[in-house]
Amino acid sequence: MTNPLDQLVFDWNSSEPVALPFPGGVTFDDETLRDGLQSPSARHPAVEEKLAMLEFAAAVGVTSADVGLPGAGASAASDVEALCRGVTAAGLPIAPNCAARATADDITPVLEIAQRLGRPVEIALFLASSPIRCHVEGWSLDELAQRAERWVAFAVANGAPVTFVAEDSTRSHPDDLRRIFAAAVGAGATRICIADTAGQATPLGAYRVARFVRQALTELGAAGVGLDWHGHNDRGLAVANALAAAWGGADRLHATALGVGERVGNPPMEQLLVNARLLGWARPDLSRLMEYTEHASRMVGVPIPAGAPVVGRDAFRTTTGVHASAIIKAGLTGDEELVDLVYSAVPARWVGRRQEIEVGPMSGSSNVRSWLASHGRAEDRAALSRILSAAKRSDHTLSDEELQRIAVAPTEGDED
Repeated sequence: MTNPLDQLVFDWNSSEPVALPFPGGVTFDDETLRDGLQSPSARHPAVEEKLAMLEFAAAVGVTSADVGLPGAGASAASDVEALCRGVTAAGLPIAPNCAARATADDITPVLEIAQRLGRPVEIALFLASSPIRCHVEGWSLDELAQRAERWVAFAVANGAPVTFVAEDSTRSHPDDLRRIFAAAVGAGATRICIADTAGQATPLGAYRVARFVRQALTELGAAGVGLDWHGHNDRGLAVANALAAAWGGADRLHATALGVGERVGNPPMEQLLVNARLLGWARPDLSRLMEYTEHASRMVGVPIPAGAPVVGRDAFRTTTGVHASAIIKAGLTGDEELVDLVYSAVPARWVGRRQEIEVGPMSGSSNVRSWLASHGRAEDRAALSRILSAAKRSDHTLSDEELQRIAVAPTEGDED
């Protein structure tokens, strides 16, 4: 059924529909407990906090999560095993995976955990692929291809599903990527991950490299191999790049809660989930998205910025008179969807929020009338005059307490 409100908005984002190059939409891999904890500003949480994070991730529709790098030491391995057991015990619909370098020292701890659990654990096996990394490390392309083949085969032979991660893919030559990916797929990797490790990509670059890898896999007879995108936000383009990579052929996108991660972080998961739903790529349950981000904020000790899209304090607040007037008029129709749409691209109700009209220096009488009406004083013209006068002189958005005080008694300089 056509939504009549669709006739009120011309959407340039979909005016010429572009289908995703694969069926079934996109899925999401939560990297908060691995890449997220690499943030220099993050505190390292207890395992109970980590398990709660996985519970929230599953609740919002994330289907897999990197739970750590067991090869980092005994403590890391213990946490990873506890998280894998916790996921099973809680019956969470989220599949844990573990990061590992292309070495026996990193792969073996994951295999041992899987053996004790009695079920396979996916390994995200990473190895650098770019000329700059090869130059610094003293590696040749032949060595990279041989290591990819050797260690993917080792993990697969021991029962582990493998996602092969080409670190620094977005600064790698196409021919080099084709050769390394051919080695990994030939050895049994079931997924390939394009990693924008240094945050080099632009959306066009992300689209191009994803399209190239998807085509290369098809040419290798591996069209059924999954394709991941793992991005960083060094140029402030992480969300746009992830979406562009999906258009290019990536079917699983990596992200972290609030975008926390190495250096300036990764794509914020909450933004990817909302965009995927708006684009019709997935149907995540966003009703607990605020809980997901609030828990992440407490867990890693990183505050949620007031201006953060969707989950920030200001995401659905306005003090501007013109905006408030339009929202109020939309509200008079009784159509909640129209209220959300008139001055917002994201429906506040999806995340359990609403459009909020407040009073500040940029406000008009509509803002004040809205506040008065919500406090049972819709006809109090004297209070309206006092509040509007005070707001225009103020240097901040007035709190409810301030508004209450001004409404009942003139402040110095107010007109009677």
